[in-house]
Parts: sequence; structure tokens; C-alpha cells
Amino acid sequence: MKKNIALVAGGYSGEYVISINSAKTIEKHLDQEKYATYKIIITKESWYYEYNDQKIEVDKNDFSIMVEGRKINFEAIFIAIHGTPGEDGKLQGYFDMLHLPYTTCNAIVSALTFNKSFCNKVVNEFGIVGIARSVHLFKEDGYSLGTVLDKVKLPVFVKPNEGGSSIATTKVSKVEDLQPAIDAVFEVDTQALVEEYIEGRELTMGVYRIGNEVFTLPPTEIVAQNEFFDYAAKYNNESEEITPAPIPDELLSQMQEKGKQIFLRLNCKGFVRIDFIWHKTSGELYFLEVNTMPGQSEQSLIPQQVRAAGMELGHFYNQMLEECLRAKK
Repeated sequence: MKKNIALVAGGYSGEYVISINSAKTIEKHLDQEKYATYKIIITKESWYYEYNDQKIEVDKNDFSIMVEGRKINFEAIFIAIHGTPGEDGKLQGYFDMLHLPYTTCNAIVSALTFNKSFCNKVVNEFGIVGIARSVHLFKEDGYSLGTVLDKVKLPVFVKPNEGGSSIATTKVSKVEDLQPAIDAVFEVDTQALVEEYIEGRELTMGVYRIGNEVFTLPPTEIVAQNEFFDYAAKYNNESEEITPAPIPDELLSQMQEKGKQIFLRLNCKGFVRIDFIWHKTSGELYFLEVNTMPGQSEQSLIPQQVRAAGMELGHFYNQMLEECLRAKK
């Protein structure tokens, strides 16, 4: 008997299209002999399943759908939403109340990691990896550029504190460019993070859990054609992504150990992607962020790393789903 699985995609953010592409990849690779997969699209206006050119609304009382007079309940949820509400803890809290298992980190961990400033503070307390100096700004609060520049030195990155895919993210090297960069963030978010630039090589690595054991995937080095790994670099092939990353074995061991420690200490579940900077002069690893639902298009970083590890994507996704179903028992 096939298990009914809801593959949830879409969302309320600028990452909607990326989420739809991720869901296509996941759906393609899930074992159709074991799972009956229903792709549920979530927007601000509607939660629905598309069937025979009709949009079947989800019953939010129990997250079920009616198809040809038959009620479909789900045994597990594969979350493929980047940004809100699938990566910030909102959907996780909803599914927790319905006692439905899902593939991502729980509500608290998702909310924490989604807030870059709060997550940096927590990871900094671990004392296992470097953290860039930063200033956390709130749209409704007053601030002065002088106060910001007292705390951080140019160049800096100005980014939405709760957002992904480098949307509205700017590298600022001149004082006169700082205010426009903050204004651009406040067009899409109510919080801005102004973070000192760490010169070095950008490295990113998938980390996942099966049972009680945590595993890492081969890391990727990102060499952006632009000034940094911005939206165009990520999604318009304007970067070189080298998997496995050409790094010394000692650094690889460090990344693997620190990645596992961050995963465990943050109480992550499922699979995440952790981004680092390898400092150009000190050789220290700096933490950038944890992505609890990283992109899953065929050429995204995690699929690259899964293939570099000698695994099929289908095997990886099915492992994640089986782990989720085991947790239900």
C-alpha cells in the first residue's frame, strides 16, 4: 500500500519560483512505487492541489484534500518551500499541532536559523567557528549610519535578516552606498543585517541525519563572477560551483566536524546546508548561515553534492522521507 505524501511548494516570498523548481526535482526522484505524491501549492490566497486542471482546496482543519469524492490524508510532508512560511517555522508549528511528520527542522530551529542575526548569536556561543561582526537593524526603530559604522567597518554586506537567495543583498564599499542598500532591504523585510565582509573562499556543505548518526556531503566552493554569490550568480549561471571543493584534507576535516557540531547543537533535522567563509589570511572558518530548506533544482548545490558523494538523488530523498516516517512511529 503506497503512503500518501504531500510535497509542499510555493510560499509567500520572492523565492516562490525557486521552490516550484525544487519541488519538480524532488517529485521526479521520489519512489513512485512506495509513495503516492501530491504536490500542494501554498500561496497567500490559496492552498491547493491541482487535479485535472482544477484547483482542489486543502482543508486546513486536518491538511487533507478531496479527490473524486475520496478524502486524502497524508502520512508525511516533504517541505520544499524556501522562505516563509516553510522555512521560518510557521508551517512546522501548524504540522506539529496536527501531529503530521515533516522532513525539515522543527518550528523552533527553523525560526531561529531563519533569523540570521539571532542564529549568529547562538552559533557564536558555541565557540567553534568564527562569526563576522554585524549590526541588526529594525525598520520601525531609529538608527544612524554613524552608529552602524562605529560597530562595523566597510566593506559590508547589507542583507534581509529573514530572507534567502540573496534577494535585496548588496555589498557596500562606500559610505554613500550604505543608506540605499539598507533602504533596498526594507523594501522586502522589516529587519536588515549589516555584516562585515570576510575576505576568503566561500564554501558550503550539506549535513544530514539518519537515525542517530549525522553525515556530511562533499563541500562545494563557490566562485562568483560577480562581487559575491548574489541572485544572478545563483540562478543565472553567473558563478562557478566546484564540487567537491579543492581544499586541503585538514580543512575538509574541520568543515565536517564543525558542520556536524553546528547541526547537533542547533538540534537540526532532515538535511540542511551550512555556508562558510575560509578566511584568506588567518585560515579560520567563518560561519555564514544555515539553510534549512536549500534549493533542490537539478543543478542546485545539494543535488551536486549528493551526486559527488556517489548517491542517486532518489536514494537521498527517499532516505530523508523514510527518516521522517520513522520519527512518526
